[in-house]
Amino acid sequence: MEHTIRLVRPEEWREARELRLLALSDPVAPIAFLTTYDEAVARTDERWQQMAHTPSFVAEGPDGEWAGSVTILVEVPGDDSVFGGGPVVPQTHLVGVFLRPEHRGTGLAEALLQAALDWSWSLGDPRVERVRLHVHERNVRAEGLYRKLGFERTGVTVLMEGDPSALEHEMAVGRPAV
Repeated sequence: MEHTIRLVRPEEWREARELRLLALSDPVAPIAFLTTYDEAVARTDERWQQMAHTPSFVAEGPDGEWAGSVTILVEVPGDDSVFGGGPVVPQTHLVGVFLRPEHRGTGLAEALLQAALDWSWSLGDPRVERVRLHVHERNVRAEGLYRKLGFERTGVTVLMEGDPSALEHEMAVGRPAV
C-alpha cells in the first residue's frame, strides 16, 4: 500500500480541519456525519486545536495528501455523555470515518479502520472490551464495509439528529479472543 496509516499529531490541526471540511462537503455527508459544514467552518482555531488531541488515524499518501481519517473516542462506564447512552464496559467509539472519493473501494478504508481497531485493543487502561460505531440506516455501503471488519448490528438504534424520521444503527465488534 502506498499510503501510510498513522496517528494525527496535535500540531496537524490545520490538515485535520481541511480534511474534515472536505468530508462535510461530500454528497453523503448528511447521512454520514452529525455536524454540518456550516457548523464546522464556524469553529474557532482553538476548538480545532482541542479536537486535534482526540486520537485519530490518517491515511497519508507519498505526496503528503491526506486521503482519509477516523477518530476514536474512549468511553468508560459512568460516562453518560456519549452518543447512544453510556457504556456498560470500556469501549471505543469510531466517529468521523471518511475517505476521499477517489480512494474508495481500494482497501484504504479497511486499513484505516483496522488501525483504529488495533489501537483500541492495545489500550491497557482502560482495557477496551468492544469497539462501536453508528451507521445511518440508508448508508448501505458503509454498513457493508463495517461488516467486512466484523462489526454487527447490536439492536440499539438512535434517532438521527436533525431528522427524527431516520435511524442510526449501532454496530459493534468485541475484543478478539487471544
